Amino acid sequence: MRRGFLGGTFDPIHCGHLDVATAAQGALALDVLDFLPAGTPPHRRMPVASVADRLAMARLAVEGHERWVVSDLETLESGRPTYTATTLDRLASSGLDTRTLFFVTGADAFREIATWKDYPALLDRCHFVAVSRPGCSARSLPGLLPPLAGRMLEAPCAIPARPSIFLVDAVTAPVSSTEVRRRLTAGESVDQLVPDAVARYIRSHGLYA
Repeated sequence: MRRGFLGGTFDPIHCGHLDVATAAQGALALDVLDFLPAGTPPHRRMPVASVADRLAMARLAVEGHERWVVSDLETLESGRPTYTATTLDRLASSGLDTRTLFFVTGADAFREIATWKDYPALLDRCHFVAVSRPGCSARSLPGLLPPLAGRMLEAPCAIPARPSIFLVDAVTAPVSSTEVRRRLTAGESVDQLVPDAVARYIRSHGLYA
């Protein structure tokens, strides 16, 4: 089974996240994609919404997608930074061969991979999938990260045995969680920026108001 993981703060989850998931799954024929809401993100400020609310919104966002699931793996240790390296440790301890797994991220986030914990050894532990985001296309990454260009492949393509970096160039919604929160705080509509079920949850729970 070909399994992928999409991590993020998801504060809140929005249509751009779902576009990234759809593009990665289509390009690499992933059998299942796990959404991993972060507990305490190491590179960003603390989330506004609670872990429980962010997990609930993610579960609403994936309803109806048979091959999408939400995992609480990165929220297990409250208050401690959530690192991809630690997540890989947990997956390995559960018996999974992490070298066969695909970690999905936006190209803008992957551009900062050198700042991630355990870089560059991290790149030998699993496949990475970088999907285009507004302002940062996946195809720009070889020029932005020359030392890694030799490991990058444009997907769809054959999957090498060695962990690789797959570039997925796709159109993804020009929306960010920051913009969604700003609109909600200002009392503006977030229609078509987040799934309808997520918008209803935000309203009913008074989040970000």
